[in-house]
Amino acid sequence: MMGKGFLRAALGMFALSLVLAGCGPKESGNEKSSSKSKSGKDYDLLVWEDIEKSEGIKDAIEQFEKENNVKIKVVEKPYAQQLENLRLDGPAGTGPDVFTMPGDQIGTAVTEGLVKELNVGEDIQSIYTDVAMQSQIVNGKVYGLPKAVETTILFYNKDLISEDELPSTLEEWYELSKKMTDGKKYGLLALWDQIYYAQSVMSAYGSYIFGKDENGNYNPEDIGLNNEGAVKGAEFIKKFYQDGLFPKGMIGEQAINVLDSLFSEGKAAAVISGPWNLEPYKAAGINYGVAKLPEVTPGKNMSSFLGVKSYNVSAYSKNPELAEKLVIFLANAENSKKRYEITKEVPAVKALAEDPAITQNEGARAVAQQSQFSELTPNIPEMNEVWTPIDSALQTIVTGKADAKNALDQAVQTIKNQIKANHGKK
Repeated sequence: MMGKGFLRAALGMFALSLVLAGCGPKESGNEKSSSKSKSGKDYDLLVWEDIEKSEGIKDAIEQFEKENNVKIKVVEKPYAQQLENLRLDGPAGTGPDVFTMPGDQIGTAVTEGLVKELNVGEDIQSIYTDVAMQSQIVNGKVYGLPKAVETTILFYNKDLISEDELPSTLEEWYELSKKMTDGKKYGLLALWDQIYYAQSVMSAYGSYIFGKDENGNYNPEDIGLNNEGAVKGAEFIKKFYQDGLFPKGMIGEQAINVLDSLFSEGKAAAVISGPWNLEPYKAAGINYGVAKLPEVTPGKNMSSFLGVKSYNVSAYSKNPELAEKLVIFLANAENSKKRYEITKEVPAVKALAEDPAITQNEGARAVAQQSQFSELTPNIPEMNEVWTPIDSALQTIVTGKADAKNALDQAVQTIKNQIKANHGKK
């Protein structure tokens, strides 16, 4: 996981349609040359691209090969697992030169020495939206360039509710859901037993994950997941579960399957999900529309995590200068647009904000509108200690097994203990 105002570029945050990957590596690449590179391999660079996404960079790879007289091999791997694979394959000499990963893993990658700093100036950095670029910077140094971005949005079934009928606030959705829910059909469904989704509500009341110091850096000692606002937000979320507006089985690991199934079967008026479901819901035959998330209270929109997908250079690359050159080339405006047209992963390039290929796409517009209320998923290593304890707390809250204050207090204490144990000074 990853994804957190930045509509300064209006629709400039059309950088948002990171589609979650499947599994099973596949290979692609141009076999035009059998000559050995200086590394002794029959290619100069190995690129790990996301599953079913290599077609989006095929032309760019071929152009780069021709212009630089080099050979590039492209292998598809699930992007969320690439850093994990690099830990083993990098030292073994079988890892990539260029790879892609979620922005919230950057801090961990830097700490472990897995990713190389890039020598890119303001002229290159400035073509991307500020928030997307910020996700690639650790302690003032750049470690990647934004490829695509995602944030959660509202999907609604047009056969059950029209655009004009959409409630504007969560309280209105609560009331509508009470009228619509009969055990077979539901109103609004969301995975609020997980902090990735629940923070969209809780932050409106004042909850935050990590505070920031005077330099804008995350402070892992300042955790706001059990403050007064977090407790109030969790108690509001609990109403949807306790009043039977969410199915009982929509808890824990299986929750996402329940939510997707109900919407795909036409049994839910609306769900909160992400761009990764644009194609699956279409394939399910659902006549759906998409919109930004509703307001929690009038004038206070739901937030969302902003997840950034990036191109990065492995610290184990034997040809790092060429790898950096390729990253810059793949992430430039021209190739970003072409990749979007093929993969629907909308780039974080400011200049593409008004491009018809993006502005005329309903999904891209919805994500762009929601992006103004988004914040980066913290990209420091300590974020790894947050997910499990806080998700467990939320599940005990929504199932009525613990009150919000006690559950959140306990979760935050666990997070602090784990941060101290795993990230404290040795």
